[in-house]
Amino acid sequence: MHLHLLLLLALFPAGCVVAGPSYSLRGSWRVSNGNGSLELPATVPGYVHSALHQRGLIQDPYYRFNDLNYRWISLDNWTYSTEFKIPFNLSEWQRVKLIFDGVDTVAKILFNDVTIGKTDNMFTGYSFDVTNVVKDVNSLKLRFQSAVQYAKQQSTAHTRYRVPPECPPVEQKGECHVNFIRKAQCSFSWDWGPSFPSQGIWKDVRIEAYNIAHLDYLTFLPIYDNTSQAWTIEIEASFDVVSSEPVGGQVNVAIPKLKTWQTNDIELQRDQRIVKLLVKIRKDVAVETWWPHGHGNQTGYNMTILFALDGGLKIEKAAKVYFRTVQLIEEDIKGSPGLSFYFKINGLPIFLKGSNWIPADSFQDKVTSELLQRLLQSVVDANMNTLRVWGGGIYEQDEFYALCDELGIMVWQDFMFASALYPTEQGFLESVRKEVTYQVRRLKPHPSIIIWSGNNENEVALRVNWFHVNPSDMKTYFDDYVTLYVKNIREIVLSEDKSRPFIASSPTNGVKTMEEGWISQDPYSIQYGDTHFYDYINDCWNWKTFPKARLVSEYGYQSWPSFSTLEKVSSREDWSYNSHFSLHRQHHGNGNHEMLHQVKLHFKLPQRMRTDPLRTFKYIIYLTQVMQAQCIKTETEFYMRSRSEIVDGRGHTMGALYWQLNDIWQAPSWASLEYGGKWKMLHYFAQRFFAPLLPVGFEDEGVFYVYGVSDLHRDYHTKLTVSLHRWSSLKPVCSFVNSSIVIKAGEAVVLFKKPVSKLLLRCRGCTRETCVVSFYLSTDKELFSPTNYHFLSSLKAAKGLVKANITVNISQQGDVFVFDLKTTAVAPFVWLDVGSIPGRFSDNGFLMIKNCSVLFYPWRPTSKSELLQAFSVTSLTDTY
Repeated sequence: MHLHLLLLLALFPAGCVVAGPSYSLRGSWRVSNGNGSLELPATVPGYVHSALHQRGLIQDPYYRFNDLNYRWISLDNWTYSTEFKIPFNLSEWQRVKLIFDGVDTVAKILFNDVTIGKTDNMFTGYSFDVTNVVKDVNSLKLRFQSAVQYAKQQSTAHTRYRVPPECPPVEQKGECHVNFIRKAQCSFSWDWGPSFPSQGIWKDVRIEAYNIAHLDYLTFLPIYDNTSQAWTIEIEASFDVVSSEPVGGQVNVAIPKLKTWQTNDIELQRDQRIVKLLVKIRKDVAVETWWPHGHGNQTGYNMTILFALDGGLKIEKAAKVYFRTVQLIEEDIKGSPGLSFYFKINGLPIFLKGSNWIPADSFQDKVTSELLQRLLQSVVDANMNTLRVWGGGIYEQDEFYALCDELGIMVWQDFMFASALYPTEQGFLESVRKEVTYQVRRLKPHPSIIIWSGNNENEVALRVNWFHVNPSDMKTYFDDYVTLYVKNIREIVLSEDKSRPFIASSPTNGVKTMEEGWISQDPYSIQYGDTHFYDYINDCWNWKTFPKARLVSEYGYQSWPSFSTLEKVSSREDWSYNSHFSLHRQHHGNGNHEMLHQVKLHFKLPQRMRTDPLRTFKYIIYLTQVMQAQCIKTETEFYMRSRSEIVDGRGHTMGALYWQLNDIWQAPSWASLEYGGKWKMLHYFAQRFFAPLLPVGFEDEGVFYVYGVSDLHRDYHTKLTVSLHRWSSLKPVCSFVNSSIVIKAGEAVVLFKKPVSKLLLRCRGCTRETCVVSFYLSTDKELFSPTNYHFLSSLKAAKGLVKANITVNISQQGDVFVFDLKTTAVAPFVWLDVGSIPGRFSDNGFLMIKNCSVLFYPWRPTSKSELLQAFSVTSLTDTY
């Protein structure tokens, strides 16, 4: 099925198909500032910043220091206004509603100069009855209040006790009191993002008119009954009934490919407007289940739901329905204290391989379908199967989840609370309850979502006392925590969705956290639940640094984005590692120093080139990407090989989600995809270390091991080839072949074990400093793993590592370009770059031990000559 057809069949957004007319007000509006000195055209959906930029009144908000220069925009109060003519006869309709799918964030709404309501939550839709004020020609205004000023007012009004953190760290250059407003928390700044507390109408707005009844929302959930071994679809529809008399009729549900047709009689009362249906799928029809990427197909079925009501009213809805089960398994593990923490999809244990998703832009009007497709395609192209939608951003747009469904990307969905404590006043809780109800109903039909998580890191923030709360006051904050995440959010989730697990926080100890009153004694425990882990000081090449945990849902290291990405938002004076710009763009305290610290542990820093400081800057960028990729490779491979073992009571690791996938602007961060989607070296590494068949090499007490890690569904006879190369020669010094191995489905097993001293003795002339180990797996069916490698010493201590002369010949095959590469010596971390030409290589950042061919997949039309002009190749010794 073509993507655009799939998206047309997707269930949402929340404004549903209606029998009466629906008139969108998207398009051209006006926006003006608080004192009226600025008035200009604006586009809806859109933001004030975007309108100002489009009219040339401001530069690109991301250019240089504009996050500070344009702070005035967020501190002003802006008004959106439009006039429109109703394109249908109002007298024919009993009720007219104004519906907003998303307003960002605090606004008073005036319809024909009558105040009809207010908004204060970015994460819910709003519906207003305008029947008594609507005319043929109408004016509509949204008078926004600065989110910064509103948050400050709410904080000031909360006089009983402080709700920290009041302000972000100074390095983030952000705004205060974001925990008092239901808005993207990162919009007030984060350690990887700028402060742009936006104002605008960020989703659709429309007029809907109707008689008799209006379908307000429709949601559904496929449920598998283990006892009867049958599928049932729970359907829930909510109506606004205009008729004073009961409204009778029928609802017809059809899923032709499953030979399912069901008709139910319904009656809508004025006070009983919710219809609940159970649609049973015939047991004699085979239902194909939805599987995560790499584990099977993402089969879905077209479903139509037709309400045929009294008065000839017909309301029809088309949807895509998928069938899958998800279980979070927390059970005893032989030889280990604590409990397991892993997911079964359709009864099969699945290792979560992936990353963490943040908003793709500070301004959601810039997040196009093309960008979403590019970013999410890059997820599966790197062999990932999971994204965690982090709790400090947004509940993503419908298209995001539809694409995850189609691509087989499992989604760990946080609710939007992150790294803060929150108030529990009645008004705040009511707003949160509406938000959670709205979002769960909107999102629960998506099979991609496998878990709800109440927040990001707030349990650990309380237990470890990040915010220096007086211990005597701690009970107040514990009570607030339970009130918000357990008595409100969890209560709604369990009521609305019985098909997925819920955890109150991430990291969490799962059922252990529940038993301990929802705030565990040690939320970082590696014997329960999930873990977040960061360590920028200890040597990341030492795998013993990392926790042998049940599931690691955050871990990472920073790097700088490529020069071609930075160049667009900087000027020549910014192009050095210690420039004002480089310090300004780093929002993580001491981050630039921490990157160089890790680089210097194993690599030589480039000598300052006074004649070419730009080249020095580019080499440092390159080295930070090398460091990040190598660090996360080491850590991820440790988690991958820990899946099938318990060592000293620790192990059974069943998930590795590194921080983070994507960038919100052009700056140093933990991301593997740069702003706009260009792959960093880490993303190419991820493509290899998340491969379905992978050999992992490491040392322990002077012994070299190779594990075979399989994500495959059956056992394979495997051949392991281990080779040693001198740095100066493409010819292996020696090779070892073991062809009598069986690698078990879904397991990690030891394939090779030899003391390094014996390895070197067998390969005459090799020392730790002069040789490198490479290894790969192949099967009797010619299934190959990526070629992996192990450094026997730090590369700054390597001997015989010569400057490789790498040449390229580019040819075109259809829409793809072939880069034939030749090298004169072994070259570590070979990096191919074509500047700003959008696209990705089939491989990059690799250890080049032989001549090879690499494919380039362009994301827009290009040519051989354009590629040749932009092309550069860098390997490690070029930086010396």
